[in-house]
Amino acid sequence: MTSIHRRQLLSLLASAALPIGLAAQTTKTQGRLVIIGGAEDRKQDRIILRKFLEISGGPNAKIRVVTAASGVPDVVWASYQAVFKDLGALDCEVVPMLTREDASKPEVVSQIAQADGIFITGGDQTRLMACLWESPAFQALHRAFFVNGACVGGTSAGAAVMSRHMLALGTPTPSPQKDTVSTDIGLGFVANAIVDQHFSQRHRLSRLLSALAQRPDLLGVGIDEDTALIIEPNQSVEIMGKGSVTLVDPRRLKTNRDAIEESDKLEMIDLQLHLLPAGKRYVRPPGKYRKPNTAFGEALELLTKPGPMRG
Repeated sequence: MTSIHRRQLLSLLASAALPIGLAAQTTKTQGRLVIIGGAEDRKQDRIILRKFLEISGGPNAKIRVVTAASGVPDVVWASYQAVFKDLGALDCEVVPMLTREDASKPEVVSQIAQADGIFITGGDQTRLMACLWESPAFQALHRAFFVNGACVGGTSAGAAVMSRHMLALGTPTPSPQKDTVSTDIGLGFVANAIVDQHFSQRHRLSRLLSALAQRPDLLGVGIDEDTALIIEPNQSVEIMGKGSVTLVDPRRLKTNRDAIEESDKLEMIDLQLHLLPAGKRYVRPPGKYRKPNTAFGEALELLTKPGPMRG
């Protein structure tokens, strides 16, 4: 008997030993991130939101939508409620959390903790983090992802908050300038990168480079509109949608930042830039102790390494 047949037999025997109704249940996998550059398609093929629902567990998954970043949360919720319903989601609810006080309510914490998929809408990332930071809801988000294997997705501002070091303010400039952007603390699911969104459409490369001049120990991730970066922790990244993901590696950077005045133009030498188009998947080398042998492999290892769980 081949090893494949043995595995199939063992699987059948295990299913037969389960109580009636349990054999068909699927087991949870580790959590994944679906980080969207904003303006994702909600009217036609909707491949990114469809993928989010699939990763979360399909039609029966508990989908919870966080609208706290938005200035018009009711309008935003109505839009996503209609989309997820049309995609077949049977259990989709908004998380009633718009203030810091809401983020401590037991019903809010319970909704997040029990979710299979948590989707964070666009708006203002600083508004969202003012609501969430170090709250019981923040801790529930981490437990849902790290312990329960929930999928966490976010678009626009909901993408910016995925990183530990979050872009908070900064108007794009024609070329990188010193101290023209400011960062704050985000959710921390992506530990070693700064995420920017609406990337090509709003010409934000200079803004991202300005941020990296401040933090050359971090990667820069720029995600185009209607494009998603899907991260499977410690495993792979996949690009979906219509655009690309720009990955900037400044770890060998040489810069004049310390010698110039605020808003002066930055010199940035030995940057590495990787352009990852939609439709591609990049997998880390197998083996716990196998080291990457290319600069991109090193960057991929950093990008897929999750941050520590909080709470």
